[in-house]
Amino acid sequence: MTFTDELWDNTTDVYQAITEHPFVTGLGDGSLPRETFTYYMAQDGLYLGEYARVLAGLATRCDNPDDLLFWVESARTAIVVERQLHASHVDLEAKTPMSPTCRAYTSFLLGCLESGSYGVATAAVLPCFWIYQEVGQHLLASAGDLEGHNYGDWIGMYADEEFAQSVRHARDIVDRLGERASAEERARMHEAYATASRYEWMFWDAAWRKEGWPV
Repeated sequence: MTFTDELWDNTTDVYQAITEHPFVTGLGDGSLPRETFTYYMAQDGLYLGEYARVLAGLATRCDNPDDLLFWVESARTAIVVERQLHASHVDLEAKTPMSPTCRAYTSFLLGCLESGSYGVATAAVLPCFWIYQEVGQHLLASAGDLEGHNYGDWIGMYADEEFAQSVRHARDIVDRLGERASAEERARMHEAYATASRYEWMFWDAAWRKEGWPV
C-alpha cells in the first residue's frame, strides 16, 4: 500500500459523505438548482485564485525540477483552464465576497504552505486534485451521456483523462515525500490531507446552503 493509499483509506468516510451530499447528487442528475450552482462557481472561482497561489508557492519550496514544472503548470491550469469553465457560467469580475468556508479553506492551505514542510503542503493540496477526479468519475458513471446534461461541462472536465494524469502526478509526489518523511511529519501530512478533505465537503455544503457571513 502506498502512502497516498493510506491517506485515502483513512478518509473514505469523508469521500462517501461528499458523494451522498445533495449538492453532488443534484450535480450528477442535473437537478441542482441553477442559482445554487452559480453560487458554487462564483466561490470556486475565488478559491482557484488562492489555490493557484499555493501551487505556485509549492514550486518555490521544492528541490526537484520535475516537481517545479508540475506545480507551475498546475497553477497555470487553475487560472487559465479551470477559470475558463467558471467564466462560462459566472462573471468572475463581479465583486463577490468570499464565503466563510472559502476563506477558511484557502487560509488553511496558505498556512500549510508557510508551515515549513513541503510534504505537509503537498498533502494539503492533494484532495482538491484527487477528490474532484473521483467525484467527476463517479458522476460520469451515473450520468452517462453528457450531451444535453445541465452540468455536463463540469463533469467532463474533472472526469477527463488529462486531469486524471495530473492527479497521478500529484500522488506520485506525495508518495515520494511520505516514504522518506519522519513518523512525525507523516502524521502531519495525514492531518493536513484529512483536514483539506473535510474542507472539500464543507465547500459543497456551503454552496448548498448559499452560505453567507452571519453578521
